[in-house]
Amino acid sequence: MPQRYPPDNPREWLNRARSDLELARAWKPDIYLEDLCFHTQQAAEKAIKALMIRHNVVFPYVHDIATLLTILEQKGIAVPESIREAERLTRFAVLARYPSIAPPVKEEEYSEALRIAEMVIHWVEEQLGTDR
Repeated sequence: MPQRYPPDNPREWLNRARSDLELARAWKPDIYLEDLCFHTQQAAEKAIKALMIRHNVVFPYVHDIATLLTILEQKGIAVPESIREAERLTRFAVLARYPSIAPPVKEEEYSEALRIAEMVIHWVEEQLGTDR
């Protein structure tokens, strides 16, 4: 288990992001890919919020990654175009979690979501000067 930090510490948010990423990687035949993709979205969202905390940026408790990245940019923090790909994960925050609201996630979509979440966490780790 990772070391716990206070909730206003970006390391705690990054730990939670990493935890969601581990849950997202836990594919088994009996697990819906939509549920795993939800954790990719949560991993990216929490990592971005860790960066916001580090820069004293007040953030809304929303799941919209585009909104969060735009707030970062408005505060003068450069967001690489590749990180903007994470906006695609927002759809997994709500719609993919419930039956019949969104179509089932395909394996390729899951793999892509996992890649994006990993990329966001890596970027935030670099920005914070931390790693595992």
